Amino acid sequence: MATSAKLLRISLQHHHHHHHLLLLLPTPTPRANPRTVARTRTCAARRGYQQVRGLQGTPAAPGIASYMPEAASFPGVRSYSDLLDFAIRDPERFWGALARERLHWTKPFERVQDSDFGKGSTSWFLGGQLNVSVNCLDRHVKDSPNRVALIWERDEPGTELRITYRELLETTCRIANTLKRHGVQKGDTVAIYMPVSPVAVAAMLACARIGAIHSVIFAGFSSQALSTRINDAQCKTIITCNQSVRGGRIIELKKTVDEAVKMCPTVKRVFVEQRTENKVQMNDIDIPLEEEMKKEEAVCDPEPMDSEDMLFMLYTSGSTGQPKGLVHTQAGYLLYTSITHKYVFEYQQGDVFGCVADIGWITGHSYVVYGPLCNGGTSVLFESTPVYPHPGRYWETVERLRINQFYGAPTAIRLLLKYGDSWVTKYDRSSLKVLGTVGEPINYDAWQWYWKVVGGERCTLIDTWWQTETGGVCIAPRPSKKGAEILPAMPMRPMFGIKPVLMNEKGGRMDENDTSGALCIAQSWPGIARTIYGDHQKYLNSYFKRFPGYYFTGDGAYRSKDGYYQITGRMDDVINISGHRLGTAEIESALDEHPDVPETAVVGCPHHIKGEGAFAFVVLKDTISKTEPAIVEDLKSIVAAKIAKYAVPDQILIVKRLPKTRSGKIMRRVLKKIVTDHLTNQEDLSSMGDLSTLDDPMVIKEIVEAYKIFKEH
Repeated sequence: MATSAKLLRISLQHHHHHHHLLLLLPTPTPRANPRTVARTRTCAARRGYQQVRGLQGTPAAPGIASYMPEAASFPGVRSYSDLLDFAIRDPERFWGALARERLHWTKPFERVQDSDFGKGSTSWFLGGQLNVSVNCLDRHVKDSPNRVALIWERDEPGTELRITYRELLETTCRIANTLKRHGVQKGDTVAIYMPVSPVAVAAMLACARIGAIHSVIFAGFSSQALSTRINDAQCKTIITCNQSVRGGRIIELKKTVDEAVKMCPTVKRVFVEQRTENKVQMNDIDIPLEEEMKKEEAVCDPEPMDSEDMLFMLYTSGSTGQPKGLVHTQAGYLLYTSITHKYVFEYQQGDVFGCVADIGWITGHSYVVYGPLCNGGTSVLFESTPVYPHPGRYWETVERLRINQFYGAPTAIRLLLKYGDSWVTKYDRSSLKVLGTVGEPINYDAWQWYWKVVGGERCTLIDTWWQTETGGVCIAPRPSKKGAEILPAMPMRPMFGIKPVLMNEKGGRMDENDTSGALCIAQSWPGIARTIYGDHQKYLNSYFKRFPGYYFTGDGAYRSKDGYYQITGRMDDVINISGHRLGTAEIESALDEHPDVPETAVVGCPHHIKGEGAFAFVVLKDTISKTEPAIVEDLKSIVAAKIAKYAVPDQILIVKRLPKTRSGKIMRRVLKKIVTDHLTNQEDLSSMGDLSTLDDPMVIKEIVEAYKIFKEH
């Protein structure tokens, strides 16, 4: 049986079933969904009476040193609030102490940080050298080689595999040696197009071990989306699987790679892991991964890396049509994921940490792989879907694996809520201590259901806000003082060293409470992405230009009377579908490829399960080659092929023309208002706001009329 499981030297004899499965779970790139401040305020008021007490939190002084041993050396720090203030006031001493104590260095750093948000530059732990894979594997193998590092929850329930730290280190070294023998060098970029599996995790760590840069590409992306990302990073090497398995279905991963490689001139080699026993076509550049690994030693000397060398790049969608490859570096990223994993989720040694995100997103990088493994934790790899083979899958898994922290996406919670409580209550969830959500704001009803039904009103529930760009959680109800209140559906409290500020449209800081504005962060932290691969100017323009001296998150936020934060939604042309961040420009450029379509405008509209869906307004040429319904079907296929199935617009409305300003810019906010507020009569036009820049106001009447007919049908 040529399987990854065999290389992990794990006996499969007790499993009498086929060895094939997969996860492309739409789990999140942290991002917020548009939501009005007015609604936020009403919710905040409605929540006021329902303060939920967490069961765990920070020990009170003088035990601050038992909570964070390093705090013993911080002058004047006796309580949790002292610690919070100290991290903002003296980030050098705070992060310096944590980095020295919690990471294993081959060469100590000389300077804690050199950052200047005015110039958009950030560096941490300068002069230091370490290896991330050593921090995640070797040091734990030394102390407890047989501790379980990963529990691979495969597609079929009850077929999970446990991989110890020793086994994961040996697999990582074999892959690292294989890559080196085939010419992969320090600084090369390796594309990983695989579902969640131990071999995918080992491939990431193998890159880190030899100083190669990994670019994990979500295994649900189409061949075109895959080739765009491979070409942007000039990858010479791809690691993939023959097939993947998800929700009982086989997915032809290798075929997608074969299609992509035709468009990728830099690719020299494709390593293929056997996830199933089915044969797939192997071409000249294809290399069977397991066979090569068998030839290699299970030891590989780690490459010492400078703190600011690249660890990985991860593509995320921006407001322009091109995905951006955000770059994370070694030491700062690793430290930030480790500290947030421990303190946000109250992770204790021996806990089973269940983050059900895909490794293709930042959540999978930070809280499936790097954070838990750096902390010597046990991390669950979830290959299936929330509803396979039934809607109780998550909770059956919690019972079987005795999961202590469960971290997932609001979109999945909203989906499961619809199936009723019995799919939850029939399973034993008593192991759960902390429940978390990530990827988009969670709505009040879903939060209540998650807390009451899933957590039985006894778990700490944390709504976490962060982004691909931030590297780890930035705002969440924990860490906090012991037993501090948690308000439903609010991330609330900034993490150590994170200083959020709200800015007004003129670029002024708003320091008062009970106010809304653009969410920025005022000073550097170790986990921030350092650049956009190959385009530092775009990085500066995206994050540091609008509010000089501050990192602009792209989100709006509300700060309550008590100083707690609530995310109110994106402030640019980016929408959030099931926790996937997607620039509307990316969908538009796919739609515009249709020969009968001269132009389109895509906006987000509320969706009861996905949070947001895409609504496309499409203009057709006067003479078209086929019927309108046929064109609509074509358009759906194009988006699925160019990006992924989740990007396909829920609704496509054909209109004569689009509303534009005199300078020719499409007024998307007008279109957004029509679909968000369901405007179907002409009297509604007064609620549109300032239309003075509109070239021809008649356009709006035409679109409202077309939308009305569309709704009626």
